[in-house]
Amino acid sequence: MSTKLPYLATPGSITNALDKIANAATPPICNNDFVKSKLKIKGGTGSSIAPFLKKIGLVASDGTPTKLYKQFRNPASAGSAIADAIKIGYKPLYEANEYAHELSDKELKGLIMEVTGLEGSNASMQRIYGTFKKLNEKADFENPVSDYTEPSTSDETQRVTHNNHSELPLNIGYTINLNLPPTTNIEVFNAIFSSLKQHLLKD
Repeated sequence: MSTKLPYLATPGSITNALDKIANAATPPICNNDFVKSKLKIKGGTGSSIAPFLKKIGLVASDGTPTKLYKQFRNPASAGSAIADAIKIGYKPLYEANEYAHELSDKELKGLIMEVTGLEGSNASMQRIYGTFKKLNEKADFENPVSDYTEPSTSDETQRVTHNNHSELPLNIGYTINLNLPPTTNIEVFNAIFSSLKQHLLKD
């Protein structure tokens, strides 16, 4: 089964869209209405922008801008945010070569062909290549803003477990077997049980 990678029919449109996103206020929802009304990108090109942004992690599946979207709008982290977006959208390329963004044009096309199974002359292959290159022009891979390692929950689990244990009452049960002396003197029995109560049966 061939691997699908995201692309735009007009690769250069992502440059235009990102430039406008950087200057526009962050919307509650990034959808076609936002792209066409606020970013002023009309027609089929405008309709393809929001779905593409979802594929590269700038917009969530429900249309809300992600943390990466907001980091992109900060000039200090914009390039790093796009680098992370590329790694999200083109993950299969990075699974094949973690330095995909450093490859020559020929090597990058070969990698895309290898991963997707497409022919070199295929229009989709050319668009994937073109879109990746346009994104890469805005990317800064030297200072990533995200950590893709899953956070460890071991410390939290241990703390919760410890807290739960500390809140539970400690209940200990025990059985006492007595070998009573052969006597009918009630004072002997009273002394034995009094001693038990004093030393062993305290709360």
